Amino acid sequence: MSIQDSLTLPGSHANFMQGYLDALSLVERLHRLLLDVIKDEFERVGVIEINAVQALLLFNIGDNEVTAGELKTRGYYQGSNVSYNLKKLVDMGYMHHQRCEIDRRSVRVRLTEKGRHISGVVSDLFGRHAVGLKKKGVLGPAGMEDVTLSLKRMERYWSDQIRYIY
Repeated sequence: MSIQDSLTLPGSHANFMQGYLDALSLVERLHRLLLDVIKDEFERVGVIEINAVQALLLFNIGDNEVTAGELKTRGYYQGSNVSYNLKKLVDMGYMHHQRCEIDRRSVRVRLTEKGRHISGVVSDLFGRHAVGLKKKGVLGPAGMEDVTLSLKRMERYWSDQIRYIY
C-alpha cells in the first residue's frame, strides 16, 4: 500500500496517516527554523565565523569531553559531516582536541574558552525562549512535558525500526 493509497482509506487510518505526515513535515521545518533562529542570534551579536550547526554542536558538548564517535551516539550531533565541523572548530580555536592515551586512533574534544562563550550565547538564547514560551502562554510545563514525551516515543520507534525491531 502506498502513502497515497493510505490517505484515501476511510476513517481514522487516513486521518492518522495525514497527521503523521504533518508531524514529519513539522519536525523537519522546526529543525531548519531552529538553525535560522541561532543564525539570526549570532548575526545580532556579531559572531559570523561559525554557522548554526557548529554553534549547536558547541552548545551540546558544553562542559563535556567526548570522542568524535560519542558525539553521534550521545545525540550531540546529527549530521554526517562531524569530522569537517570538528576540524573547523578546532582550527578556529573553539575546541581543543587530544589523542586518547589508550587508543591513539581516537581523539577527545572539549571546548576552549572561546567555545564556552558560544555555548553560553546559545544557552542564553534558549533560556529567553523558554521564558517567552511560558510568559506568552505558548506552552506551559505540562504541554512541554507532553511534547517531549511524544517526541521521545517517536524517536524510540524510529530507532527500533533502524534496528529491525517491530
